[in-house]
Amino acid sequence: MDGTVDHTMIRVTDLEASLEWYQTHLEYEQKDRYEGDGFTIVYLGPEEMHEESAFLELTHNEGTDDLEMGDAWGHIAVRVPEGELEEYYQQLMDQGVEDYRDPESCGGRYAFVKDPDGHEVEIVQRDQGAVWSIDHTMIRVEDADEALGFWTRKFEYTETKRWESDTFANYFVEPKDAAPEAMAVELTYNYDGRTYEMGDAWGHLCVRVDDLEDDWDTLIEREADDYRDPESNDNMYAFTKDQDGHEIELLERDLEADSLFPF
Repeated sequence: MDGTVDHTMIRVTDLEASLEWYQTHLEYEQKDRYEGDGFTIVYLGPEEMHEESAFLELTHNEGTDDLEMGDAWGHIAVRVPEGELEEYYQQLMDQGVEDYRDPESCGGRYAFVKDPDGHEVEIVQRDQGAVWSIDHTMIRVEDADEALGFWTRKFEYTETKRWESDTFANYFVEPKDAAPEAMAVELTYNYDGRTYEMGDAWGHLCVRVDDLEDDWDTLIEREADDYRDPESNDNMYAFTKDQDGHEIELLERDLEADSLFPF
């Protein structure tokens, strides 16, 4: 079982403001929308998406006026062409996006902005994938060995690169033989032994699987957290958690179906 990452879900306080921000500044389009009982879910992404590209899921719960960001989640990272970071960052500044961490302050290698709720969006330079497509999602972990073991043993992901400094390390994992356009998971480990708060502004990662029931059974055999099994979700999806409590959804996806939602 080595399904690609299907989407990253974040919660927002003002759905229309968030939609306008992502559609205006990252040129995303609405791929599908579901109005539930007290909540709304919207899938977003660039106009042209590779079949292994990840969606951004915005979830808005009625009556939510304040969200706790927490620090267990870090950011999503989106792609711009190599050598054009300054131009794309300036484009965002000209559109009125807040100047958070410009390319110069990041050594000219990347930059950061924030969406209306304070979710950090990193801008990275890549030769693959559509402009603004999601390159990776960063989460913070308290034990690097356990985190790498979770993704490699339970999901059969492969460590594709790492960067280790004097105080922290970044490890990138993704499915074996993933397309260059697929989203990676970045595990950030700080050496000082700090702990993290999950908050409620971030939701989950979702892994697209071939067979929900069989892949769920495989996870349970591998001692994954039996958090929300398929039966408790009408066999439409399921959730486990990693060693730090990050929620991970399992979902079958038919990209040719009329709706992206299994409801």
